[in-house]
Amino acid sequence: MENYLIPANTKKGMLYFGVFNTFDLILFGTGIGISLLLLVILPVDELVWALVAVSPGLITGFLVFPIPNYHNVLTVIKNIITFFTSRQQFVWKGWCVMDEQEDSK
Repeated sequence: MENYLIPANTKKGMLYFGVFNTFDLILFGTGIGISLLLLVILPVDELVWALVAVSPGLITGFLVFPIPNYHNVLTVIKNIITFFTSRQQFVWKGWCVMDEQEDSK
């Protein structure tokens, strides 16, 4: 008896670490870089300025956070925006006898 190995999700092989694509890593790296720069520039001894300084890293981290059935939150947000901004056309065919083609003899 031969056993066959079928990968459950072959799309994960195209992602870095099985989770991130190139844009996700660039986005997250940019957010972390901006946060580090703000930590050096801003007076972070106050809580408000510390939150402002780390917010780019937190926001980009949230966007690239992996969730089930999508590879990250950014993909979900893009799909939601596309769904609500694109024209939806639903052609209803119905189950009608009149829609069936008659066989020509």
